[in-house]
Amino acid sequence: MFIDRTKIHLKAGDGGNGCNSFDRHKIHRRGRPNGGEGGDGGNILIVSDRNIQTLLDFQYNRHFKARSGRHGSSNRKRGRNGEDLIVRVPPGTVIIDAASGKVLRDLSSDSQRVVVARGGNGGSANSRFRLATDGGGGEERDVTLELKLIAEVGIVGYPNAGKSTLISSISNTRPKIASYPFTTKEPMLGVVKTEERDFIIADIPGLIKGAHLGKGLGHQFLRHVERTKVLLHLVDVAGIDGRDPVSDYHTLNEELGLYSKRLLKKTQIVAANKIDLPQAKTNMDSFAREINKKVYPVSALKRLGLDKLISAILETL
Repeated sequence: MFIDRTKIHLKAGDGGNGCNSFDRHKIHRRGRPNGGEGGDGGNILIVSDRNIQTLLDFQYNRHFKARSGRHGSSNRKRGRNGEDLIVRVPPGTVIIDAASGKVLRDLSSDSQRVVVARGGNGGSANSRFRLATDGGGGEERDVTLELKLIAEVGIVGYPNAGKSTLISSISNTRPKIASYPFTTKEPMLGVVKTEERDFIIADIPGLIKGAHLGKGLGHQFLRHVERTKVLLHLVDVAGIDGRDPVSDYHTLNEELGLYSKRLLKKTQIVAANKIDLPQAKTNMDSFAREINKKVYPVSALKRLGLDKLISAILETL
């Protein structure tokens, strides 16, 4: 199961109390203060870890609490600090304060870390002029974790355009493939290996008209397109579902722009899929003329034209 958004509760450790203690003996009958300070509470840190792929673990464990500092004791013994608690998330995770909606940090690469809840300070020990104080409370907050996949190329297209077949033909991933819409219900990542360099490609499912409003699966997965450098727009140029390839192309670009204007500024490569079918050959010329862009004819199923498409992606990257 692919989980890319969840909410968790964090409670940093409380500071330990300072100690009220006096050293009394014959010379100092009133006693000299000798209490120790309380230890500081542990912080909660969120760290990006490339060995983690989704936020699935947070579906079952939503509460995190760091250890509190120990209380001070006599003979000026300071309490031990509470241990920090590290919460590991996939690279690409955005941390959002649930109350304000403010983005606290975008962990866009591996091994980044941020303190999201600070432990309380340890209490002061008693002194000549004051009594010991209690430790401070640790910070407590709810945060939303939102995962945006890190891929250089994102494949967008209507359901049944052949995105899953394409990604399985050019990369090492093997998604479920069937001849009905919404076969893919979660983003798929694959690595395309070439002699020049390797790159990561993502299949973004569920984009239809109204995707920016949450129709289909679009609103759930459009965020994953934001990090990509290149958009590979795959169109079923054969129109085997009775669809118009030109209308599909313009409608999906409109949905991308309604979700975020930045998506329209990304470099876009257009691939016309299912070129092995007779109706595709009929539609190909008019499609390229109507959209007025260079179009790469391919057949993901028959593996036709894929070398030229990959070369175009490499040149763009």
